[in-house]
Amino acid sequence: MNKKNGMFFKAGIIFVLAVILLSSCVPMKRIRYLQDPKDKQDMRTEFDKKDTTEYRVHKGDNLYIKVNTLEDKNNYFDDPSGTGNYYTESAIYLNSYTVNDSGYVEFPLIGKVMVDNLTIVEIQKELQELVNEYIKNTVVIVKLANFRISMLGEFKNPGKYVVYQDKINLFEAIAMAGDMTDFARRNQLLLIRQSESGQKTRRLNLNDYSIMESEYFYLMPNDIVYVEPLKGKQFAFSEFPYVLILTTITTTLLFLDYFNN
Repeated sequence: MNKKNGMFFKAGIIFVLAVILLSSCVPMKRIRYLQDPKDKQDMRTEFDKKDTTEYRVHKGDNLYIKVNTLEDKNNYFDDPSGTGNYYTESAIYLNSYTVNDSGYVEFPLIGKVMVDNLTIVEIQKELQELVNEYIKNTVVIVKLANFRISMLGEFKNPGKYVVYQDKINLFEAIAMAGDMTDFARRNQLLLIRQSESGQKTRRLNLNDYSIMESEYFYLMPNDIVYVEPLKGKQFAFSEFPYVLILTTITTTLLFLDYFNN
């Protein structure tokens, strides 16, 4: 190989290497959440908390209901299964009350209680009044036993997650899923939410501070959060063997220099 051809060969290798490295890079602008506005005068540090729509119980939901009383031996509303184990996910589900197709739950002594389209707070208040007719000095606890969300797409740990709190916002949910990958389209997050008429979807931009004032900032039970990959992901390799490639190219160039000399 003559000197001129050797130079072209080296230039070709360097060009290919540059293309590989550039294609694997994701601009920082696409990775950052809550980006500052171009005009710093528009920068905000306080955001109004909008009244979030409270979840209303639907047919098929499962409610965890517990009646606490000072007179445990006379507590006719205690765990119907008799196990007294409320501290695992499966136990909470098995000891929960299912809202039937007519919108009722069957509660001990009281019988059918209409809960369809009521909030958890409204159900708790209704049950408290009914229980007080049988036992005084009680505290009724009502929780949604099926508060689950699905995180799909460009998350480090996608999957279905159980939420053990009354509400959860988008960033808390993203943290549960291990954050998004570098190839996630943060400005085109797709939220799929159940409604009375079926499913509805919304596109959300996590790069914009105004997301914190969105009515969709807080998630609802059974919400699906899907994050699409960047269009250039197929050309990028997050776990590409760069060291092996660089070693091979360096060795090749050394051999070429040796034989040329």
